[in-house]
Amino acid sequence: MFWSTKVGNYYICAMEKQPGKDGLSRGHIVMMAICTGLIVANIYYCQPLIVLISKSFGIPGSEGGRIAFLTQLGYALGLLFFVPLGDKLERRGQIIWMAAAAVGALVLAATAPSLVVLEIASVLIGATSVIPQLILPMAAHLAAPSRTGKVIGSIMSGLLIGILLSRTLSGFVGAWLGWRGMFWVAAGITFSLLLIIRLSFPLSKPDFKGSYGSLMRSLLTLIKEQPVLREAAAINALGFATFGMFWTTMVLHLSGAPFHYNSDLIGLFGLAAAAGALAAPLVGGSADKRNPRISIGYGLGLLLASFFILYFFGDSVAGMIAGIVLLDLAMQCIHVSNQSRVYALIPAARNRLNTVYMTVSFIGTSMGSAIGLFAWEKGAWVGVCLAGVLLTLSALLIYCVTYKKARPAVRSLGEIV
Repeated sequence: MFWSTKVGNYYICAMEKQPGKDGLSRGHIVMMAICTGLIVANIYYCQPLIVLISKSFGIPGSEGGRIAFLTQLGYALGLLFFVPLGDKLERRGQIIWMAAAAVGALVLAATAPSLVVLEIASVLIGATSVIPQLILPMAAHLAAPSRTGKVIGSIMSGLLIGILLSRTLSGFVGAWLGWRGMFWVAAGITFSLLLIIRLSFPLSKPDFKGSYGSLMRSLLTLIKEQPVLREAAAINALGFATFGMFWTTMVLHLSGAPFHYNSDLIGLFGLAAAAGALAAPLVGGSADKRNPRISIGYGLGLLLASFFILYFFGDSVAGMIAGIVLLDLAMQCIHVSNQSRVYALIPAARNRLNTVYMTVSFIGTSMGSAIGLFAWEKGAWVGVCLAGVLLTLSALLIYCVTYKKARPAVRSLGEIV
């Protein structure tokens, strides 16, 4: 079925896939999940290494934490300027070139002679590691409409496990080979994935025929005309802020009293969070069957509960593990459900919708890292937990206030001729 709709001054046209016709095999989905997880890990390897990097350059741990903030900021910039091109360029080719650039950025970090060079490399690592946000819209485009949510959830499992296990890998490699060794390992992994993507990923041609300028201008139109997009991005930004804040400051918490853990032991806490990531396909499947906004509400409640556990029991290993599992499960509910809602708005503009959604989300992550470091300096772990509660309550407020306003601004595909 051919359909078209107008977004501001731009017409978006596409050929809708018929239900049952699916361009993705199980092997494609598994490979996409693996690549997504291993590439997104690039922006999280630095977190368990903050103490090692700080000692290497003779700076306080709070200053070394800027590396995590700058990497997240670079990711937000990559989302804004590179991900929209997925609606214009052939997606597999773009992914390959981005992977090659990521290898270069990781090598620059591994050989950085000064903190300034490492900070520049961190921004570049973040900006070039946006490949998962190119893979997800590509998968949504190729999947049958009846299982889009499940496919997104499956690939998100790979992404989230990659995020969480990256800290475990980084902690061990950092303890044995130093922080530079971790960046060399990451460069090797990314180069291997570049070859795998070239051989195994299907072609995916976009529908947008306009210029890069009109592509970018349409982002503002989408923000203006899509209330679901605005709500999903705002809630996700606050959720990601708590996520970034926790993982940045957790390293400082566990390296001090009463734990005094080294980077390898700190990295093991990523294993606890991986348990929550396995719930992503279930959340995605649920989004295919009922209103995904319900899962978002549950997720915000779980997120609030996780910070209460971390506040009252954060000085024990059991309390930290319980809080981490609950926090990550909450983020699956919020993020996967929000992403399913956003992708359903205008299928031919998925990359641009994802650009707005994820750029705002990772600005939230980078700001959360900065807020976490500030809260740590002012109130240590108690300050971090209280900041997490305030951010979560802000997300709940938006969720409640926008309940009646968060309606799709375009009709369903079946109604568009």
